[in-house]
Amino acid sequence: MLKLYSFGPGANSLKPLLTLYEKGVEWEHQFVDPAKFEQHSDWFKEINPRGQVPALVHDGKVITESTVICEYLEDVFPDANPLRPKDPFMAAQMRVWTKWVDEYFCWCVSTIGWARYVSHIANKMTEEEFENHLKNIPIPEQRTKWRRARDGFPQDMLDEEMRKIGVSVDRLEETLSQQDYLLGDQYTLADVCNFAIANGMDMGYPELVNEEKTPGIMAWLTRIKERPAVQKMFAHTKKEDLGPAKK
Repeated sequence: MLKLYSFGPGANSLKPLLTLYEKGVEWEHQFVDPAKFEQHSDWFKEINPRGQVPALVHDGKVITESTVICEYLEDVFPDANPLRPKDPFMAAQMRVWTKWVDEYFCWCVSTIGWARYVSHIANKMTEEEFENHLKNIPIPEQRTKWRRARDGFPQDMLDEEMRKIGVSVDRLEETLSQQDYLLGDQYTLADVCNFAIANGMDMGYPELVNEEKTPGIMAWLTRIKERPAVQKMFAHTKKEDLGPAKK
């Protein structure tokens, strides 16, 4: 029994979703609807008390944290389209990229995403609805982000996160302008995890990611989106509707 609880194919939820589609193993998906705050519902917090997706249940055991789930799937299904290099040095290089995603790249993009999208949800609530919603969120830092989404993120914070996004784009372009994938000619979890955050940046940050400024990133995005597993994931996985972005 292998069951993934996640949002749609974007950000951290995309990492294990795409890993499962790439591996082609039998599994079940349960969409957790962020527009209905299902990640903070009692039934989901019985699976992950932190109220965060994705969460993988395998033979009754729960594995959380998106990159950890991807590595777990490599450990359990090592022969199903391997996405981790067998060479220890190259595996370490892969983890340098996945660690960077988790500790740097994801966070700056996430903050801007909260300011643009989650603020739309937060501002639709009445004061009473909003305060009741916060009571269901187990992580203090997440409650703070919800308050900022409702009240407005400080401009200096948004400016700094945009600077970090620029740094991230430069790092990716420096590598991808010289090779097909982040580890050369081998498609790995480094690509899966970075694609999860970088996909769509040409639409969300066109001033930073475009054919003229970042041809390496654009070619890499196209290369990944042409993969059968990626096309199948986008075709068959339900997407959340968070409403219009805040301008």
